[in-house]
Amino acid sequence: MNNPKFQVFKSPANNQYYYRLRSANNEIVLNGEGYTTKQSCLTAIASVKLNAPIDSRYEKKNAYLNYTFNLKAANREIIGRSENYTSSYGRDNGIAAVKRDAPIAPVEDLA
Repeated sequence: MNNPKFQVFKSPANNQYYYRLRSANNEIVLNGEGYTTKQSCLTAIASVKLNAPIDSRYEKKNAYLNYTFNLKAANREIIGRSENYTSSYGRDNGIAAVKRDAPIAPVEDLA
């Protein structure tokens, strides 16, 4: 088992910075949108850490064999998107991992 962590990386395709949250089992449980600066990406991570423990910040999406969630800030802007899950149980476990791991996860700079 690894420790949970945020990873910041820069896409060579569009030169934007992204983050992903890896849980203790090294699975990616949350992804951020593209940011033009590393500082903006780090600010988004700080917002995720702040909002992750709050139940009402999660928006659950249901479709046949495609369950996802979004994490939203207080202003209702999406600050993180989940991977796709094949069941609502898997999705809910993903939310639990974000709630548990995001507030304490360190940031690994891969950019």
